[in-house]
Amino acid sequence: MSIKEKEYIEQKYSPLLEKFKNIDLEGFLKELEDLRKEINSKLGEEDLKHLFKIERWGHILNTLGVLTAGIAPNLFSILTLSMGRSTRWLLMHHIGHGGYDRVPNVPKRYTSRHFAMRWRRFIDWPDWMTPESWNYEHNILHHSHTGERADPDLLERNSEIIRKMKLPIAIKYLIMLFLGTNWKYTYYAPSNLYFYKNRLEKNKREEGIEWKDIIIDVFMESYIPYIIYQFVIFPALYLPVGPWAVFSAFCNTIVAEALANFHGFFVIAPNHTAEDIYRFDSKPINKAERILRQIIGSVNYKTGNDLLDYIQFWLNYQIEHHIWPDLPMLKYQQYQPKVKALCQKYNIPYLEEDVFTRFKKMLDITVGKTSMKRI
Repeated sequence: MSIKEKEYIEQKYSPLLEKFKNIDLEGFLKELEDLRKEINSKLGEEDLKHLFKIERWGHILNTLGVLTAGIAPNLFSILTLSMGRSTRWLLMHHIGHGGYDRVPNVPKRYTSRHFAMRWRRFIDWPDWMTPESWNYEHNILHHSHTGERADPDLLERNSEIIRKMKLPIAIKYLIMLFLGTNWKYTYYAPSNLYFYKNRLEKNKREEGIEWKDIIIDVFMESYIPYIIYQFVIFPALYLPVGPWAVFSAFCNTIVAEALANFHGFFVIAPNHTAEDIYRFDSKPINKAERILRQIIGSVNYKTGNDLLDYIQFWLNYQIEHHIWPDLPMLKYQQYQPKVKALCQKYNIPYLEEDVFTRFKKMLDITVGKTSMKRI
C-alpha cells in the first residue's frame, strides 16, 4: 500500500473528520492562511506600543503594592502585588511564544530568545517555574497535543483522583478551590520541570527519568529561588522601617501569592475543560484535523477591550491563540471577530462564554459531575 493510499484511508476513517465531513476544511484553512498573511503584513509599531502599555500597567500596580506593603496587612497592597506578578506571567506567555519576534524594530529583550532567559529570569519573569521548563511544557507539549493523552495539562485526566473520590460534591468543590490557591508550586512547577528534564534525559538514554529523580532539582531551581526572592528579600527591604513593616510586607506578599495563584487558576483552567469541549484519544492525521482540534478543544471568554483582556490575561482569546500561538496581544484583539466569523461561515463550533460560567463548567469536570466530549 502506498503512502498516499494509506493517508487517504486514514483521512476517510478519522472519527473527527468523519464527524465534521460536511465542513469545507480546505476552504477554511485557505481563508485562515490568507488572514495570517494579512496579520503578518500589519505587524508594527502599534503592537510594540500596546505591549509597552500593558507592561507599564503591571509596573504601576506592582509599585503601588510595594509602596503600601509595609504599612499594614492590607487588601490594596495584596491586590496590586498580585496583579503586578500576574502581568509578568501574561508577558511571558506571549513573548515566550515568539509573539513579538517578527514585529519590526522589537527590542531584543522582548524576543523569545532573550526574555527571562538565564540571568534575566528574575528581571523579566520571577515565578515558580523555570523559563526553559515552561517553554517546553506549555509551548511545545501542550500546544502540540491539546486535549490528547500527551497533553500534560489535560485537566480531566489530571483530576482523576478527585473525580473518583467517594466524597460529597460540595467537599470536592472545596478541595479544587483550595488547590487553586497553590497550584503553581504544588502542580505546575514540578510538572513543568519533570517534562523538561525527562526530555533532556531521553536525549541521553531511552528510559527517561522518574518523579523522584527531580525532587532536588525542583527545590534548587524552582522553590528556593522563588521563596528567597518573594518571601525573604522582599520583606527584608522594609527592615529600615521596622519589624512591623517587615511583618506587614511578609503577610501581604504571602496572601498576594495565593491570590495570584487563584487568579491564574480561575482564567487558565477553564480554557480546555468542560462538558462541551472535546478531548482526543489519538493524534491528528493532518493539518486540517489539527486546526479543527485546536478550535473545538478550546473556549473563549468575553473579549473586546484592554482592561477586560488584561484582567483575563488575554486567555479570553484562547481559540485564536491555539490557531496562531505566536501573535502579539493586540492582534488577537483585532482579529478575533474575523476568526469567529470564519468559523460561523464554515459551520465550525466556536465556543464563547463568560469566564464565571466557564469556571463552573470546569469545576464540574474536576469533581466528576460531568465529563468531556470524547473523540
